[in-house]
Amino acid sequence: MTADSTRRKPLIGLTGRRFRTELVKGSHPGYGQRLTDSFFSDFAERITRAGGVPVMLPYDADPAALGDWLSGVVITGGQDVHPRRWGGDESVVSGIDPLADPSVHDPSRDEFEIALARVALERRLPLLGVCRGMQVLNVALGGTLVPDLPVGPIKHLMSVGPVSDGDPEHSVTFDAGTIAQKVFGDRLVTNSWHHQAIDVCGDGLVVTGRTDDGVAESVELPGAPVLGVQWHPEWMITDDGALRWLVDAAADRR
Repeated sequence: MTADSTRRKPLIGLTGRRFRTELVKGSHPGYGQRLTDSFFSDFAERITRAGGVPVMLPYDADPAALGDWLSGVVITGGQDVHPRRWGGDESVVSGIDPLADPSVHDPSRDEFEIALARVALERRLPLLGVCRGMQVLNVALGGTLVPDLPVGPIKHLMSVGPVSDGDPEHSVTFDAGTIAQKVFGDRLVTNSWHHQAIDVCGDGLVVTGRTDDGVAESVELPGAPVLGVQWHPEWMITDDGALRWLVDAAADRR
């Protein structure tokens, strides 16, 4: 056997959501108040295709212990980060139980993902933040968010189905010499499902890609295997390379 054939594939952790089973159409009534964890299988498919082993991370897992086992981390998309985490306006919080509506603020998810991001940063685990995950990365480093992007010529909250390469006007330009530019090229049309964005960058984080209206679309931590993207690479019809970058970086670290 060659060294390549015996090398263990990198274990890539994926975050997700938690809600009551009664929200799942067709679920047995007896399971209604039980809780379930979910994540989009598109991530698992693309990570596997890139040579990694995807694993779902529940909120109950100890982030420090996960740091002992994982080779890389994806903090996935979802609901807004609770404004108390970044000094925002808490009057916008709905008060709805996130277990009954997984689209509203979920403080438990925030706590877990911010702690996991900090462990990954401390241990230099390759980290990819996707949409909400990019904002979580920024908040974990002390940054702030734009609470609601103004409506403009570029649509950041698409109204079409999730699997898409995006509208032509939603094109991101990347800074030369960055991870983003090496992975995506100088410019990339992407999908977009967000109404919030990075405002002030957290400690050490830099914006490396923007749309023409100035909205931050990619961020990095220079000198570290860290990348945040504001779009959804798992739903791009044309593979943009983000998840392959993560798996390759995790494999190199091993």
